[in-house]
Amino acid sequence: MVLQLMSKDKFMKAYANIIEDERNEIVVIIEEKPYTWNRAFDEIKNDTELGRKILEKLVEIGIISGD
Repeated sequence: MVLQLMSKDKFMKAYANIIEDERNEIVVIIEEKPYTWNRAFDEIKNDTELGRKILEKLVEIGIISGD
């Protein structure tokens, strides 16, 4: 749980530093479905199951660090 909160915080900081036009770009694919930074933000902010999967994948592929 603590790791997930740290990852969420790191995602929010990364998102805040992305220029607005880039937020419509695909950042991750989960179960063969593409998700943009904006959609990832909504899911992670609302702490959905999909948001947790997105966070896990972003850590796995190195977009954000898990520590």
